[in-house]
Amino acid sequence: MKRLLLPLLAVLALCGFRPAPLPPRLDPGPVYLTVLDRDAGTTLPQYRDGSQRWIAGEKGHRYSVRLRNHSAERVLVVVSVDGLNAISGEVAAPGQTGYVLNPWQTADISGWRKSQDEVAQFVFTSPGKSYAGRTGRPDNIGVIGIAVFREAGAVLTTPALKPVPGRRRLSTQDAGAQAEAMADSSARGSAAPAPAAPAQRLGTGHGARETSQVRDTTFERSTDYPVQQTELRYDSASNLRARGILPVPTLRQEGPRAFPSQYVPDPPGDGGRR
Repeated sequence: MKRLLLPLLAVLALCGFRPAPLPPRLDPGPVYLTVLDRDAGTTLPQYRDGSQRWIAGEKGHRYSVRLRNHSAERVLVVVSVDGLNAISGEVAAPGQTGYVLNPWQTADISGWRKSQDEVAQFVFTSPGKSYAGRTGRPDNIGVIGIAVFREAGAVLTTPALKPVPGRRRLSTQDAGAQAEAMADSSARGSAAPAPAAPAQRLGTGHGARETSQVRDTTFERSTDYPVQQTELRYDSASNLRARGILPVPTLRQEGPRAFPSQYVPDPPGDGGRR
């Protein structure tokens, strides 16, 4: 049985864990995936682009992956960053070790696991300085993912689906968007190909060490295949604008304004007479 880790709620509280309102329901499964910019103190907004979800990172900023178990049972979450398992550093696969979340638990995964007591912080950096790039595995830089498993013996509410080799399973909404895109492509016939995507500007670095305590636990998966598999892509804001995911900011034209000031000033030479 593979080693599994259980985040300790009391320790997470000492490391800056704070309760937060539920984010909009984006994930078709028991776990919500969001990313927190630790230096800005904000949750990064997620933007939809077809079947993909994107966030805009800031180079040099630390971040954490927030996992919220919105179910009444324990779940196992395998966390992948840049295609690498965040606990073991292996090329990520759903059957590997992961974090076990208790019912309704929220955990912030703030770095690459170095021991049961420490992690190396997740930091947005250039692809060449990323952990994946420095270890010669740059093929999947720019994506954060989770694979979620329910526990054997628990009452299942969502059946596990066996993925089709070479294809990513889409939700009903994503499948509809994909069908519309295919119909539109057929209608356009031999339209000009889309412009090439800009080169990836961000990866995840192996940052400074910090305390993050976990303990070993046991967990028997109810199925061989995850009940939820979610991907969240990231890049710089400028690249997201180049892709058309973020709007290009427009310069405000200076000119006459109807309300340039709050109160009426005295005219010159009036001396405040009434």
